[in-house]
Amino acid sequence: MELGLALALARVDYVQVGVTSQKTMRLLPASGRRATQKVVIGDHDGVITCFGIKKGEAMPVFKTLPGQRITRLELGGALNTPQEKIFLAAGSEVRGFTKRGKQFLSFETNLTENIKAMHISGADLFLCASYIYNHYCDCKDQHYYLSGDKINDILCLPVEKLNCITPILACQDRVLRVLQGSDLLYEVEVPGPPSVLALNNGNGGDSGEEVLFGTSDGKLGLIQFSRSSPVHKWEIRNDKKRGGILCIDTFDIVGDGVKELLIGRDDGMLEVYNFDSTNDPVLRYDHALSESITSIQGGCVGKDGYDEILASTYSGWVTGLTTEPVNREGGSGEELKISQEMQNKISSLRSELEHLQIKVLQEREKYQQSSRSSTAVSAVPAFSVNDKFTLNKDDSSYSLILEVQTAIDNVLIQSDVPIDLLDVDKNSAVVSFSGCDSEPNSNFLLATYRCQANTTRLELKIRSIEGQYGILQAYVTPRIQPKTCQVRQYQIKPLSLHQRTHSVDHDRPMNTLTLKGQFSFTEIHSWVVFCLPEVPEKTPAGECITFYFQNTFLDTQLESTYRKGEGFFKSDNISTISILKDVLSKEATKRKINLNISYDINEISVNHTLKLIHPKLEYQLLLAKKVQLIDALKELQVHEGNMDFLIPEYRCILEEADHLLEEYKKQPAHLERLYGMITDLFIDKFKFKGTNVKSKVPLLLEILDSYDQNALITFFDAAA
Repeated sequence: MELGLALALARVDYVQVGVTSQKTMRLLPASGRRATQKVVIGDHDGVITCFGIKKGEAMPVFKTLPGQRITRLELGGALNTPQEKIFLAAGSEVRGFTKRGKQFLSFETNLTENIKAMHISGADLFLCASYIYNHYCDCKDQHYYLSGDKINDILCLPVEKLNCITPILACQDRVLRVLQGSDLLYEVEVPGPPSVLALNNGNGGDSGEEVLFGTSDGKLGLIQFSRSSPVHKWEIRNDKKRGGILCIDTFDIVGDGVKELLIGRDDGMLEVYNFDSTNDPVLRYDHALSESITSIQGGCVGKDGYDEILASTYSGWVTGLTTEPVNREGGSGEELKISQEMQNKISSLRSELEHLQIKVLQEREKYQQSSRSSTAVSAVPAFSVNDKFTLNKDDSSYSLILEVQTAIDNVLIQSDVPIDLLDVDKNSAVVSFSGCDSEPNSNFLLATYRCQANTTRLELKIRSIEGQYGILQAYVTPRIQPKTCQVRQYQIKPLSLHQRTHSVDHDRPMNTLTLKGQFSFTEIHSWVVFCLPEVPEKTPAGECITFYFQNTFLDTQLESTYRKGEGFFKSDNISTISILKDVLSKEATKRKINLNISYDINEISVNHTLKLIHPKLEYQLLLAKKVQLIDALKELQVHEGNMDFLIPEYRCILEEADHLLEEYKKQPAHLERLYGMITDLFIDKFKFKGTNVKSKVPLLLEILDSYDQNALITFFDAAA
């Protein structure tokens, strides 16, 4: 296969159902080779819609009545037979339908939480709620497992190939857990929180042990799960900074006998990867949809003999990317036939549109009349909001993604803590800031994003300051009448720039904070949840737990170990220990719990942290200096007519002027943020010695303005 060969696919929008969840659309097996397949999809209204395509039109096969929100939809059947029975998870119930729409199963699992993930293999049913895994065989309980963090997806290695049941859980703490019965066989660390799993080639590859995973921060990988240990085959980093991966399928869209990887992301990006001579994936094709892709499938849908990629989106659109050529080559008779077909379709759509417009006018009039009556009841239109608030490791900023099933009119952002709003390239909304009084109302930010017509997805970037914590609120107003708004709240935590990691470097100089007191394991866990991101809200099983964290901005680390009555927190950054001490004391006081707090400060750690800050500070100072020179150098260039007389360093600044300005614009207040961290480090170092050095801060800022690393370290050492 030639990698340079372009893949020509034409987009076709088939139908729109209600709002959909991840992995709720499947293609039923075809009746013959390359015959068209039926599409089955479940939505938040609880409706299953099954349809086929005939002459470009969606022809319904069956449609169920509304019910509970459908969170997963899978195909099943006896092993080694076509998988054409439809299973759906809604609430805590699993229902089964034949391909004709007849219900044959209604299984109430009695799970206390809603089903989040499901996998079916023959008579075996694997279900996951937030933290609980259950395995049923013929609807009888077999195995149970309580996970340490939220379960995002589940699959089982193919039983027909391996002759044993091997479930794999994708957990939020960046771990894939391999089970045997009710026990953990082993864990596999992955580079991000895994959001979706899929069998390689649809069957686990030649060995039956190969599993593809996608992460919520956009990474993709393949792991072979042997009985004893895992083998990492390959991983793709998200260098293009695209969205998180929601769905994966494998299908031979090129028609060369080798299956390609089909990927759907939460920013609407659909990707096709094929494999080079070393079996590494290479991006071959991509297509941008305007909203998150919840399911992806490869098959033959629109016309016999023409394969396509089918995707479902958050707002319920079912869209195909087909290999069928748009402009077919043929005689005039065929062209005439196409145009006639198209004319029929246009006239049918026109009459449907006219009918809808009349219906809307009638309903609007009816609503206006009822709203004026003495028994009027105001009806607030309901709408779904899909939101995601995550920390990006690359630039230590938070991404707030808001997706609405209908067009967004505006979003008001309000924060009671100081935060910076950063520019987002993909964001076309117009932002305006309102002045706010931080004293009486604790209002530090009021910003309004006004969206362009048909914008259903808005992405914002926010940078917080560690030690300053509170609530960020988003007021989302869509373009619907009567005007209505939904409020979403997001916690800005005291150690907001910390991210969970699998291990820490124990050779670093560490400071230790020790807490002792009459508190339960649940109480101290709730304090850690309050302070740090990515900690599961559910109290861990067992008597003791250890979590590791890394500061995404400075690369400092934190180790927290706690149990009933005591907690130990170790960090190479004294400011992290200081923030924890202040916040944990405050939380314990609120609950009237007496804490015995002790700390062991390692003096060497301060210089160690300064050395970690040094390259970042040096880079930002140099960037600021270069940006200051750009205008003067441009003036000189205009005056002299060329750049030949400039030294190479200045010529380089002029050549890179646009890039430098863009970089500087992307990092507002970056230098001030670093100055703030050094100032906090200075104050915290002496706070633990019982000395107040705030009067020396102006002198520290003078040293930073004419920055020299050795002079700064000397100042820190001599300030006592």
